Amino acid sequence: MSKISTKINFGNFFEDFEIGQKIVHPLPRTISDGDVSFYIALTGSRFSLNSSDILAQEMGYTKKPLDDLLMFHLTFGKSVQDISLNAIANLGYAEVSFPNPVFVGDTVRLETEIIGLKENSNGKSGVVYVHSIGYNQDENEVLNLKRWVMVHKRNKGEMSGINIVPTFAKTQAIKEEINIPVLKDINTDVTGGNYFFEDYEAGERLNHAEGITIDDSDHTLATKLYQNNAKVHFDDFMMKSTPMGQRLMYGGHVISIARSISFNGLQNAQWIYSINSGAHANPTYAGDTIYAYTEVVETIEHKREDLGLLRLRTVALKNHRPETFDTTFDENGKYKKEVVLDLDYTVVIPKKQK
Repeated sequence: MSKISTKINFGNFFEDFEIGQKIVHPLPRTISDGDVSFYIALTGSRFSLNSSDILAQEMGYTKKPLDDLLMFHLTFGKSVQDISLNAIANLGYAEVSFPNPVFVGDTVRLETEIIGLKENSNGKSGVVYVHSIGYNQDENEVLNLKRWVMVHKRNKGEMSGINIVPTFAKTQAIKEEINIPVLKDINTDVTGGNYFFEDYEAGERLNHAEGITIDDSDHTLATKLYQNNAKVHFDDFMMKSTPMGQRLMYGGHVISIARSISFNGLQNAQWIYSINSGAHANPTYAGDTIYAYTEVVETIEHKREDLGLLRLRTVALKNHRPETFDTTFDENGKYKKEVVLDLDYTVVIPKKQK
């Protein structure tokens, strides 16, 4: 009889994490033009700054920077092997910032600290809270994020009673220095949008017109692109035996789809300054059609005269158009079944040229 090897990594379970534990994740990733093109193919992203070297150079860059969400996924994906290989679901994000741009040819890596642990009362799982920081090849910080994920327990039914839950800021403080070149002579024929910072007001709601149906091939390839090897996204045989009955779509892909849909109405909001909070309210599966609407929560002045910031709330819906959708919560205060994403984030947008 063959000797069973102990070299296989089966991932960490809830009991394997400790408060203050630090993890340097493997697999640094050098970003290529192929990654950028494939991301567009999978999400339909249309923001012009991330599409055109010429436009990027006109805005003061040497070449086009990566879409902030593509960089997020490629960097975040490093943590899955150590944090969420045995996840039930990724639950939410907070305090996500994008301090420096990333370009094709850069190499990104990720480090994580465990900042919270909460055992679920069912004894089968727990929630792991992490703080992850991404760096480029020059050790410049390119991503800073906190998230929480529900993870299976190895020893189901054994209770430790741990309940350490961190608190999170509702919004990210706006820094005096924003790492964006001085913006001038914005060509709206090229960006595709005529609206600038001054054209938006708090309380405004944009019902985005387009919907995107996501196939199994779309979300599977996207998750592979990010080297996110969580079982719930790949192992159809395993997932058929769960209450879901099928693979769960990576929530980050839903964020990217919602962001792509939001282009219509927010064409000049080309930079994500921060993700203040995000909730994956309900699961998304292959065949679902995603629609979205965005509410302008706040308009934020900045000391720079060329730009301002908009705090936005984008809500993604499955199989329901936004113009016929009124409120995200039901009479019990829970998210309605159509809501798959509730994202509070801040974008940078140019002001009108003087």
